[in-house]
Amino acid sequence: MDDHGESAALLAGLSGALTEFGHRLMARVYYADTDFSGVVYHARYLEFFERGRSDYLRLTGVHHTELADGKHGEKIVWVVRRMEINFRGPARIDDILTVDTRTEDISGARIFMAQQLKRGDEVLVEAKVEAAIIGENGRPRRFPREWVAAFMPKASPAAD
Repeated sequence: MDDHGESAALLAGLSGALTEFGHRLMARVYYADTDFSGVVYHARYLEFFERGRSDYLRLTGVHHTELADGKHGEKIVWVVRRMEINFRGPARIDDILTVDTRTEDISGARIFMAQQLKRGDEVLVEAKVEAAIIGENGRPRRFPREWVAAFMPKASPAAD
């Protein structure tokens, strides 16, 4: 059955978009994201942030499956080393959220990212994330030079 180009249109927005400061993803809060009160359960914010980081990688040409398959000479994976989260306000069922992700610095095998989860202009949750790439042996692996250029922001985000 012909979908009249609908699949391509749906896929185009599925991963969000690269921006001059990094990446932006829109997400809806579903019932499954909430606790008994209709507020997003605190651990679910980590999942929203993970989606933002994963889609940022995907749109810059870095695919988890290719890394795990050894496309770069050995099997490598991303790991989160550290995360700092500041909960400023609750998201609720049916809210439309924006997940902004930007790279602050890259050093050796580590990348430092800042993320915000917003409802409209209101910042609800902020996170500082330190991630690294490691090889099959569990040791850190230096960032490929071409990734540094892809991940460093072209501009700073507007001040809040």
